[in-house]
Amino acid sequence: MIKQEVTQTNIETIVSKWQKILRLQDWDISVQIVENEWRKSGDVKIDIDNKMAILLINKNPKCENLVELVIHELLHIRLWPMDQMIEELLDIVYGKENSKQKDFGVSQFMGTLESTVQDLTKGYVELSNSGPLSFGRLRKEVQVETEK
Repeated sequence: MIKQEVTQTNIETIVSKWQKILRLQDWDISVQIVENEWRKSGDVKIDIDNKMAILLINKNPKCENLVELVIHELLHIRLWPMDQMIEELLDIVYGKENSKQKDFGVSQFMGTLESTVQDLTKGYVELSNSGPLSFGRLRKEVQVETEK
């Protein structure tokens, strides 16, 4: 697969296709390309009450597969109600103040959420023949390690 350029049109085309597949047609999803230096490849800001989201995509993402990146962020929208329910449960159990126990619960949940989203993303990418998975972030880590 040829690496797709990060453009508004390319991202919106991918969003349009995957919004339907992931049953997010009732959502208004806007795309914003982040031009400045940013540590993330993508992120999503969500207004669950109005079913609106803004997909933030890095102009120079670490992720090499644009389809993979968009699917990943759209899955965060799909899983948002569960994400918020778990975060509220952690507040009930550990309180609103930070503590070692709460930090542990949050880090475990967030790690599990991210790995689950990425596993689902990999499955969708494979099923749709959307090219090879991105090893961009991992390649950068290897590059830094081998330059030492």
